[in-house]
Amino acid sequence: MKKLLFPILLIAALVLPACGGQATQAPGAPVELTFMMWGAPEELAVWNQIVQDFQAQQPNITVKVEVSDWEAYWEKLKTMLAASTPPDLFAMDAPLYLDYQSRGVLKNLQPYLDQNPDLLKDVYPQTLEAYKLADGYYGLPRDFQTIVLFYNKDMFDAAQVAYPTADWTYDDLRSAAKQLTLDTNSDGKIEQYGFYSDLWDMELIWSEAIWAYGGDILSADHTKTLIAEPPARQAWQVFYDMMFTDKSMPDTTTAAQFGGDPFQAGAAAMTSIGHWAVPGYNAVNFKWDVAPMPKGPAGPATSVNSAGFVVAQGSKHPDEAFEFIKFVLSSAGQTRLTELGFAIPVLKSVAESDTFLKQPGPGIDQQVFLDSLAFARMKPVFKGYDEWSATVGDGMAVIWTGEKDLNTTLDEVVPAADEVLAKNK
Repeated sequence: MKKLLFPILLIAALVLPACGGQATQAPGAPVELTFMMWGAPEELAVWNQIVQDFQAQQPNITVKVEVSDWEAYWEKLKTMLAASTPPDLFAMDAPLYLDYQSRGVLKNLQPYLDQNPDLLKDVYPQTLEAYKLADGYYGLPRDFQTIVLFYNKDMFDAAQVAYPTADWTYDDLRSAAKQLTLDTNSDGKIEQYGFYSDLWDMELIWSEAIWAYGGDILSADHTKTLIAEPPARQAWQVFYDMMFTDKSMPDTTTAAQFGGDPFQAGAAAMTSIGHWAVPGYNAVNFKWDVAPMPKGPAGPATSVNSAGFVVAQGSKHPDEAFEFIKFVLSSAGQTRLTELGFAIPVLKSVAESDTFLKQPGPGIDQQVFLDSLAFARMKPVFKGYDEWSATVGDGMAVIWTGEKDLNTTLDEVVPAADEVLAKNK
């Protein structure tokens, strides 16, 4: 779940001294855990509090948290794993899970789960699917994202266009986007676009559309790329027409002029994105809300993805690492995590409480994110995901800059993507 809203961020280390409190385990030698994750600087304060809460229960366990931006995180993690000096536990983007698990660098958590049979009872099952393997779980979800439609209420009101509803189709999306696209001073340059979404990664729009049109991303055995099959081409055509026929969707070059997010910049009436965008959008000077993703010929569809925890196979303190995971998956830990506002808690009892549903902010319909689970499909998890997604994203990029046509490019990208799948079997 690459959070494109964040620029290069800090790399920070936070070491918290053990806090006083009632210990829940037998006294023992002090243990220091290292926990690495990606994120924004704002996340440090909340993780500070989570760790303090944990250490109040486990005073002999000190937790050192390192937070860095997305790109730096993965580079540092790869270097540490190659040097056999991994952190005790680290964050995992679900689609990359098998790439790491298959290398033997993750510890199987199933024995711990067997000893804690109630731990996952309140966790949304859709968030567990990515981590379940034949011999157990090598990771667990921390929070999750469903993709929904964000819309600028002020722009809709000014154009007298009805707000999106759960009955909207992709035809409705296209029609509304055309009505909301404006050349306000008749100079031949569009000042307001009807819709924008980043088309590089599947998560934000095109996997949802392909599923809604009855297609799929990969074959069930992960040997074939299906994004050029007839239903998928119908889905791609929607965005191609919006961008180049209707001019209601900015191309990549134009979107970059608005910092990569024309919706947040007040230059697009709609976008599709996950809950991680909410804190940033809370600061805009227009009214906005969310609605479910549109329906296609095969019905509604969206994606669900998660950030999770894994314990390094080389950790010297796996028992203590799992104790920290247990705490973050508890009601107390999930409540603290919800305070960040970036993601949705995996515990149903927290997500369906006022803690999540009535967060501070403009009063958007948070329930939409939860209701979308009813028609959400898991973002694909497979070996070679990172290389495959780059092959597809980079290969298709020339379409969205207007350099090449849709169908010819699809015909070129699919064989290259299949080569990646073949070498990662």
